[in-house]
Amino acid sequence: MKYLSTRGDATPKRFCEILLEGLAPDGGLYLPAAYPRIDSATLARWRGLAYADLAFEILSLYIDDIPAADLKALVARTYTKDVFGTEAIVPVRRLGDSGLLIEALSNGPTLAFKDMAMQLLGNLFEYELARRGEELNILGATSGDTGSAAEYAMRGKRGVRVFMLSPNGRMSPFQQAQMFSLQDANIHNIAVEGVFDDAQDIVKAVSNDLAFKRAHKIGTVNSINWARLLAQVVYYFAGYFQATKHDSEQVSFTVPSGNFGNVCAGHVARMMGLPIKHLVVATNENDVLDEFFRTGSYRVRKGAETHETSSPSMDISKASNFERFVFDLLGRDGARTRRLFADEIEKQGAFHLTADEFARIATFGFQSGKSTHADRLATIRRTFEAHATMIDTHTADGVKVAAERVEPGVPMIVLETALPAKFAETIREALGREPERPARLEGIESMPKRFTVMPPDTALVKAYITQHIATAT
Repeated sequence: MKYLSTRGDATPKRFCEILLEGLAPDGGLYLPAAYPRIDSATLARWRGLAYADLAFEILSLYIDDIPAADLKALVARTYTKDVFGTEAIVPVRRLGDSGLLIEALSNGPTLAFKDMAMQLLGNLFEYELARRGEELNILGATSGDTGSAAEYAMRGKRGVRVFMLSPNGRMSPFQQAQMFSLQDANIHNIAVEGVFDDAQDIVKAVSNDLAFKRAHKIGTVNSINWARLLAQVVYYFAGYFQATKHDSEQVSFTVPSGNFGNVCAGHVARMMGLPIKHLVVATNENDVLDEFFRTGSYRVRKGAETHETSSPSMDISKASNFERFVFDLLGRDGARTRRLFADEIEKQGAFHLTADEFARIATFGFQSGKSTHADRLATIRRTFEAHATMIDTHTADGVKVAAERVEPGVPMIVLETALPAKFAETIREALGREPERPARLEGIESMPKRFTVMPPDTALVKAYITQHIATAT
């Protein structure tokens, strides 16, 4: 399997090369040169497999430079009941007769769906770095859940240091505590005085400085890293098998989305041949993606226009992974993709599809919708009262939008993105009660915290990284 850049660099690379690289040298994102296609016989063979075995089957289609026995062992070590709480790993439950189902992706160490990929990524990094005898300095940005999932996956890993940027004061107290309470020497938290997009822009700027990136061995764990997105493809297949009885049935998925990585994995699964009728993108008040799918115009908001909401992990106005879908939408035209993202977005802050390009969106199954704080409260309350199920704020955005898109005879699976414990303030507002949390996380907000506040300045972040690499060595 070879990989190429969305911006036209067709220099073929293999999986383990891009695993440690993040962005392509031309600033694009990596995708496989072609998606492997599966047939009904393969779907039938995969139905009933344990999650780790299913993950191995799917990952092995994309990874041919890790021996099969080693890959199988890495996957088996990652997806266990001890780590994710159930044998199913991602159990699916129905919400009564509403036509909606919820796929539980948040039973990992940090109570968010990011654990599904990040736990595997940590094991892949450690394996490949040991094989090469190298070290890696991970630079990432988080709006809430990526950071803690990455840090919990990488803490104590040999040859790995993590530098995680987050928007200062814009995460929930629980999310902040999960990250900032870690005292591991290889974990560094930088709270950027700005919004998530400021942090994300710094990560991209550092990644685009090839000299600095290579000299300091910089890699990424954000969903711009193909390996992370690939790991997420697996749970679309797992959800499909639990929601259907026959391999000819279709399902739809609704995905709360800010950075487009989670739903982009669904796009990949659909391109592989999984019978997905619709991929429904659910946004909060930061509705850049909903606007695009309704109008064909993609307009990045400035920091002052980015709302601070009660589903903070989606408070994003520049969706990193969106470029991957647009590349496919444009018939894999790297030059056109570069013009849109490297020229029009950077210079004008927006781009507009042609009428023909906009018409193609329907062929990829995408739909979208929006949820507000009032919607969120009402959905949390209604879901709890009608189905005795407590959902978090982001999943509530998904349930609200999904309910508007349910079709008879087509199961609608909402991807659960986090557990309610991470957003206690809004749960109290909606239900007048505290969400349950695992005993191991009781009192986490009062634990000592270790982090550095910094203005959104790429040079200062580079200096911080350089200093702490030198100190560690």
